[in-house]
Amino acid sequence: MRATSVLVTGANGEIGHGLLARLAAEERSIVTLDVLPLEPALARLVRREVTGSVTDRGLLERILAEFEIDLVFHLAALLSTRAEFTPTTAHHVNVEGTLTLLEFAHLEGQSHGRPVVFLYPSSIAAYGLPDLATKMRAGLVREDEWNTPTTMYGCNKLYCEQLGRYYARHYKQLAADPPAGRVDFRSVRFPGLISAVTQPSGGTSDYAPEMIHAAAKGKPYACFVRPDTRIPFMAMPDAIDALIDLASVPRERLTRTAYNLTAFSPTAGQICDVVSRAFPRAAITWHVDEKRQRIIDSWPTDVDDSAARRDWGFQPRYDFAHAFDEYLIPTIKDRYQV
Repeated sequence: MRATSVLVTGANGEIGHGLLARLAAEERSIVTLDVLPLEPALARLVRREVTGSVTDRGLLERILAEFEIDLVFHLAALLSTRAEFTPTTAHHVNVEGTLTLLEFAHLEGQSHGRPVVFLYPSSIAAYGLPDLATKMRAGLVREDEWNTPTTMYGCNKLYCEQLGRYYARHYKQLAADPPAGRVDFRSVRFPGLISAVTQPSGGTSDYAPEMIHAAAKGKPYACFVRPDTRIPFMAMPDAIDALIDLASVPRERLTRTAYNLTAFSPTAGQICDVVSRAFPRAAITWHVDEKRQRIIDSWPTDVDDSAARRDWGFQPRYDFAHAFDEYLIPTIKDRYQV
């Protein structure tokens, strides 16, 4: 008998740290796949750690042979800023890796006779508003609006949402006995995520976490966007809750395969004010990177997440004030012994 387990790809990333802790607390058997070995504290939480790429079919076949995977969290990705410098590599990792894993999940579902739940973190990078004036007029953007991303990462995410929808609803639809439904694909479009326990690693929205971590460490920080820049954000614990909660919802309650999520939408200047009050010696300046600013300006000021709230009860614990006062600032101060 193969052991029933959860597969987490990209487990070494920002989301992976919190997700592994939550899954371990629920006493789930966890298999991880990442290009780098896990940190020792994380490695102790998992049943099997596999080091390698999500594009490696041989590795996935070995996991398929040994474990019965009934839940996948596909976190592995090349993030937005890095993806712009290496777009073909980003496509290989983000798209071909996702396609390979969807096929793996389909084979798993076929093997053990029930759908594999496949959680996929997408992004507000899937949106692309043409200019700042349009962004300011757009207000709350729904899932099916402005799906014209300007970055390779955004294109990758939007396409992979559609790949997941295809595997879930239309896979090989011309076959005599269409096998669709073996992958139960569920995606969330995350806003910018802010973690108190991990450092940001290549996202265009990382000016917010970079600002607070630099201030806590006593390092100067030159913010690469204008003070009036506004996009939605979420504290990392709420992101982990959302993934766990969505994974457990009965499929018949879900009306979509991809859902918006949001928690608060401050300007960069408002974030700077809160950080400066918490860390009076913070040295925050503004040095706008026009190229990255254009990308941020193509993302909504906020999104409409009413579908997630209606279908599966999404409700973030942290608004702007509570995220900083109760989670980010005290946790980061403790981490850096400020």
